[in-house]
Amino acid sequence: MLSAIPFPALPAPPSWFPGHMNRFSKQLPALLSRTDVVLELRDSRLPLTSINQNLEGAIRKWRAERGRDSAVIHTPSSTGPASPAVPGYGSTICERIVVLNKHDLVPEWGIEPFRKAMTSRFPDQIVHFASCNKPRDIRTLSEMLVRIAKTNVHAMEMNVLVVGMPNVGKSTLLNSLRSFGIAGRTPKALQTSAQPGHTRTLSTRLKISEDPLVYSYDSPGVMLPFLGKGELGAERGVKLALIAGIKESLYDVEALVNYLLYRLNILNPISPAYLKVLPPGAQPTTDVSFFLDQLADRLGMRIRGGDLDTPRAAKWFVEWWRKEGGLISATAPAKLTLPSTGSSDPLRRGWGFDFEWTTDSSTPTSSEAVEQKMGECIDEYMRISEEQERLGGAVSQTQEKKRSWQEKQAKRAAKSKAKLTARKNA
Repeated sequence: MLSAIPFPALPAPPSWFPGHMNRFSKQLPALLSRTDVVLELRDSRLPLTSINQNLEGAIRKWRAERGRDSAVIHTPSSTGPASPAVPGYGSTICERIVVLNKHDLVPEWGIEPFRKAMTSRFPDQIVHFASCNKPRDIRTLSEMLVRIAKTNVHAMEMNVLVVGMPNVGKSTLLNSLRSFGIAGRTPKALQTSAQPGHTRTLSTRLKISEDPLVYSYDSPGVMLPFLGKGELGAERGVKLALIAGIKESLYDVEALVNYLLYRLNILNPISPAYLKVLPPGAQPTTDVSFFLDQLADRLGMRIRGGDLDTPRAAKWFVEWWRKEGGLISATAPAKLTLPSTGSSDPLRRGWGFDFEWTTDSSTPTSSEAVEQKMGECIDEYMRISEEQERLGGAVSQTQEKKRSWQEKQAKRAAKSKAKLTARKNA
């Protein structure tokens, strides 16, 4: 058992914001003007980190323009997630559904506490967990969209805009929704890829329901222009690289393994998932070099001369976690059976990659207790994010210089225009 799990040293976050992301960000306000439902996808493993703060302002303005800036009333639904209140006669549909995709990669015991913690803090958002390989999840989401469309009987159709960070599964989800909402055989309408940045333009309208008529648009995944300063920005970048939300080539793979080792230890400090791929009898570790040596030896990965090929083992480990290890780590129990070592030291536990708290043998593991812990984590994350934004932490030094240069150019242009006007009037 690991009683102490030190936070790893992480590299500074890279900047990855291609031109197509910038173009879509500028188009978003106009797109929202003809949108009825915003379907925002996030990754269940990173439910906070995969929030795109750059989209928040445009969405808030859209809701305010529709007269929906106040809290949305939610009522219990027998199908799972809360249902939006039915708008009054003649009102415009304006709903925001946050879909936490790939929920089979997080422990089941934290799903409902997280939903409750989010709903109490963001009542204007409908939170729905889904996995595209779970037909029941897609059917529930499809039925939810149909119910929302039927609340405005005078509308000819309803338009859904799908947004989110790169590689959270937007195109895959829309293909799945289309197969449920359209009768008969439906061919795959949108191309998908395991690499971020595959969708570069707004898709054409895609019909996902015939009665009532519901259309959707797939959008490019939009990364944050700057991931943040200090430890928060460094951690955010590594997290996104691990779920392939940012180009993995921008990172040294050993840095990804180092952080992944840390998180798997937090999820289960007694029997972390990576023990499945180490030699029999191996013990939990926080030493990334020792871990990679063990792994390369177990896999028989050696270079010419017989030395261990640890870079190759590191790449293998990240891919193993994405395909198989994530499912194993999702089986971590809420209550760990602590070995009788006589130690009373508390443990660090977590859920996904965004939640972490201290626990011991006396800590309750009820749904209410977990909800409280998650609520504290959410409040702290939002507080830090708002503080960083207030202090300019959302803008890099390069972006600050560019913005300053643009402001100077604009002032020069205005000054020249004023002089020219004065000459003409003289």
